[in-house]
Amino acid sequence: MRTALALAAALLTVVTGTTAARAAVPEPAAGDSTQLITAEAPDASATTGRLTWWDRRDDRWVAAGSAPARFGAGGLVDGAHRTQGTSTTPTGVYDLPYAFGIAPEPAGTRYGYRPVTERSWWCQDNRSRAYNRWVEGLPADCRADEAEHLADYTAQYDLALVIGFNYDRPVRGRGAGIFLHVNGAGATAGCVSVPEESMRAVLAWADPARHPRIAISVREPTAS
Repeated sequence: MRTALALAAALLTVVTGTTAARAAVPEPAAGDSTQLITAEAPDASATTGRLTWWDRRDDRWVAAGSAPARFGAGGLVDGAHRTQGTSTTPTGVYDLPYAFGIAPEPAGTRYGYRPVTERSWWCQDNRSRAYNRWVEGLPADCRADEAEHLADYTAQYDLALVIGFNYDRPVRGRGAGIFLHVNGAGATAGCVSVPEESMRAVLAWADPARHPRIAISVREPTAS
C-alpha cells in the first residue's frame, strides 16, 4: 500500500534514546518538514498499530516518542479512493492544520488551538458549502445528522489535531472529519487515536514552524 501512497519508504537508521535501530521512515513523506508522525498498521484490515513522532536531526530521524494507536473499524484504505461512511482510516501523507479540544489548551502547545464550545460542529454534509469544515453554529445547508457536534465526544475530542485529509480541496463523498485524537472505547470511525497522555505529548512536541505532517500507512510485508 505504500507504493499507492507514493511514499517509497526507506529503511533508515534512527535513534531512540541512546540505542540505534532500523525502522521504516517514509523519507519522501517529510518534504520540508523536520517533524513527522508515522501511524503504521500491520495490515489493511487492522484496527490497531503504532504511532511514532520523529525529529529530523542532520541526516537522520530521531524517535521523540511512540504510542499504541487505533484506526478505523473498517481498517485502512488508500485515501485517494476512500468512500465516506466506511469507517476506514485514509492512508497517505497529510498536513496538520490546527489543534482543538474540549479540555483547556495544554501548557506548552504551540499549535493554534481552538476550544470546543456547545456551538462547535464539524460539517460532513456533502451538500453543504461547509463540507469538511469546523463551524461555530450549524449552517442552514448542513444537516445536524450529517455533522458531528464536537462537544458530545467528551473523551475523544478532549484533545485533537486535525488531519488534513480531503481538506484543502474537499471532494464530496470522500470523507470528512479525520483527526488524531484521544482514544474512545474502541476502534475509530476513521480517525487515528492514542491514549490521552500520548496526545498531550504530541501537542507539547509539535512545532508548526517545523511543518509537522502525518504519514498513515500499512506495513510492507517482509520478504521471505
